[in-house]
Amino acid sequence: MAEEDESQLPEAEIVEDDDGNRRRGGRVPTQFESLYSAGRSEGTGTLADISYSGALIEGASMKPEIGKDLRIYVFVQPVAPFELVGTVVRHTEAGFAIEYPAVSDEVRRFVDDAAAIVNVRTRP
Repeated sequence: MAEEDESQLPEAEIVEDDDGNRRRGGRVPTQFESLYSAGRSEGTGTLADISYSGALIEGASMKPEIGKDLRIYVFVQPVAPFELVGTVVRHTEAGFAIEYPAVSDEVRRFVDDAAAIVNVRTRP
């Protein structure tokens, strides 16, 4: 996965969600099955939303520790699983959220494709 220098990307808009949490960019609500691994621990859940800077897993079978690096494999039929790599930044009642270390073209395309599947606009 090729990574870009974030300084060359358009500046992401800071938005505040209904819970008062500040985030970069808009979110795309999804319901994709996922498998994730953090070291020797593995779990399953649903990718509940995704953005250019992070993702939310709900219905998590286990919650990795905050600060733990992990890989998420997202299953979108009929294509092969898409891999997201990030760090756990917070827990929710039913899952956890991750942030990506850098924004890549592949993640941007995946978010845009997910938005097209669920018919949500991601860019102005």
